[in-house]
Amino acid sequence: MIDKRAIVDPKAKLGSNVSVGPWSIVGADVEVGDDCEIGPHVVLRGPTRLGRGNRIYQFATVGEGSPAFAYKDEPTTLTIGDDNVIREGVTIHRGLATDRSRTVIGNGNLFMAYVHIGHDCVLGDHIVMANNASVAGHVTVGDEAVLSGYVGVPQFRIIGPYSFVSAMSLVTKDVPAFVSIDGNPAGAVGLNVERLRRLGLSDDVKKALQEAYNMVYRRGLTLKEALEELREPAARLAEVGLFVRSIEAAEHGIVRERRRL
Repeated sequence: MIDKRAIVDPKAKLGSNVSVGPWSIVGADVEVGDDCEIGPHVVLRGPTRLGRGNRIYQFATVGEGSPAFAYKDEPTTLTIGDDNVIREGVTIHRGLATDRSRTVIGNGNLFMAYVHIGHDCVLGDHIVMANNASVAGHVTVGDEAVLSGYVGVPQFRIIGPYSFVSAMSLVTKDVPAFVSIDGNPAGAVGLNVERLRRLGLSDDVKKALQEAYNMVYRRGLTLKEALEELREPAARLAEVGLFVRSIEAAEHGIVRERRRL
């Protein structure tokens, strides 16, 4: 299952039932888990660890060192979980020794064509990044977030779980959990109602999340005042608690609501 035209370093470790397409390069200190499919013209560099069941398409470069000036060719790492789909031309960089020294990606994610994931990013599970969406170094993306096509996220920002970023948005502030954002610079436009529906949340929980959103964005309160008002529902409902914690974790301020016409 290893094409004779592929180049696999003797120090690489490949699990069972792994296929490697023609003209792909698998470098030293790369570990590929069972049942992975590496297409043609793929470059895997290490130290990189892939879990099982990942599919990597042509012209993707996974585990290359960062182009950042601070990177000095140190052996930082990239760790990728299971069942991820990495489409054509995707680039994923390892960490920097001056930060986490590692880039971490979870399970079941879909990275469409030409997505870029910079050094020291931490991505959760079941995230979708559409064509040309890019996250710079040190970005955190929560579970089941969706970044639409051509989205840009600068360094150190946090994209909360279950959030939605619409196409061609520039995310300059942190995004709370469950929130949809749009624009350049991006602003909040409401809750991610489609995700709430797919999660199968009860009407009471969805109503509580809407009230929490309104408390933060539409009641004219300071953020500190809004969070104080949300202390009790956050303790009672896990989803409201997640919304509140994602705001408290913001280090660059949260996106504010776009002016409604």
